[in-house]
Amino acid sequence: MNVARLASLDTSALAETFAARVTSHKTPGSYFALFTRDDVVAEGGFGSQKLMGRAPDRGTVFRIASCTKSFTAATLLILRDQGALDLDTPITRFVPEFLSTSPISSPIAPTVRMLMTMSGGLPSDDPWGDRQESLTTDQFLGVLRTGVQFVSVPGTAYEYSNLGYAMLGLVIEALSGRPYARAVKELLLDPLGLDNTAFEAGFFNADQLAIGCRRSGDEWCELPFSSPGAFSPIGGLFTTASDLMRWSRWLASALDVDNTESGPLSAASRREMQQISRAFPHERGTEAPSGYGYGLMVEADPLWGHTAFHSGGYPGFSTHMRWNAPSGFGIVAFENATYSCVAEPAASALRTVLEQLGKPNLAPTLWPATVELQAKADALIRHWQDGRAGDIFADNVGLDVPLAERTEAITSAIAELGGLTHRITSATLELSDSPAHAVWHIPALRGRLRCEIRLAPTLPARIQTIKVSAELEVAP
Repeated sequence: MNVARLASLDTSALAETFAARVTSHKTPGSYFALFTRDDVVAEGGFGSQKLMGRAPDRGTVFRIASCTKSFTAATLLILRDQGALDLDTPITRFVPEFLSTSPISSPIAPTVRMLMTMSGGLPSDDPWGDRQESLTTDQFLGVLRTGVQFVSVPGTAYEYSNLGYAMLGLVIEALSGRPYARAVKELLLDPLGLDNTAFEAGFFNADQLAIGCRRSGDEWCELPFSSPGAFSPIGGLFTTASDLMRWSRWLASALDVDNTESGPLSAASRREMQQISRAFPHERGTEAPSGYGYGLMVEADPLWGHTAFHSGGYPGFSTHMRWNAPSGFGIVAFENATYSCVAEPAASALRTVLEQLGKPNLAPTLWPATVELQAKADALIRHWQDGRAGDIFADNVGLDVPLAERTEAITSAIAELGGLTHRITSATLELSDSPAHAVWHIPALRGRLRCEIRLAPTLPARIQTIKVSAELEVAP
């Protein structure tokens, strides 16, 4: 992290934004923390964690609602990595009470992977699912036996399903031989030292707990906590900002190729969680490609790069966690009001910080072989010799277009530009899309020659694609 850039950040507007959430009566209490890989850059707590109580802080315990799904998904991947689970197993293998009815002509049972990626064909079920947490397993199975409706053929479309994640909790129980909450604790929470994260309000001291509220007229009304049950996998966790930042950093660390942080789930599997597995419908997303991974939402912004996030909304609570891989910045935010959508100010706050930092360098680092072959290709284009070409081209190049034709085309392009200058050129990284790809321009008297190579995957490195074209200077 550039210390000078970090010191220049103005985070005063962030505090004002979250303070305004309280004064505008969107929530009784609001807390945010902006963090990097190593530190908390800014934080603030406003209003009260319970009616007539103190302002929330880093140690205040909130329900995190659907942010819990990332813990459920990570636990499933631990079981997968242990060899106990194939993600493409139909859910009916673990929950035979579930009846598949879509498509009507040949019903398909959603797989574990489909449910993890919100593509099981089940209808979106907020806020119904948020009121089912305390169901016993027998009651839940009774619900399934009565039948479930589908809105799409399993595996074909995105639809946010709490019901699907509740069934995934039953998968964890079946394979771990433990109740869901105990499995998450023993496989994830304990190894990561998340000591202030649990599924029961009674685990915490009363003065630590934020109390959820809803607005009734001009007043806030406190709400009781639901008890753990069959729907806890969708949103049952309580935690602090300190623990949620630790969780976020651990997940984010897998996106940093230089980070060697380990833990109960491999970096490879944590990266897998943070890839787009099911794209959002265009109207649900942004202009950037976005979609659902495993218990996390993902945005691949061409300007700001890879961002992973998830929101949580529960009766009395709203939570958001978000991190941007190229910058190393993230944010967690909490409010104790029903569906107050703290995701909106949290996402806006992180975007404000990224804009202050400036556009990140998302260009790939070229392989040394790419740099070497780019220089040789540059020399070849200026002074063609078939012998040199044979030293740097893969066998397909001459088969795709005979070298004589390539030579003629390059000669014509150079003549069109009035000849080349003698200036040596190097690859323009911002135009390259992978370590094996290089784009550069050779200055000419009436414009420039655009050159592009792409390497074959084999060793020793050879060029499999070479493109050369004239770009004439446009008269003012």
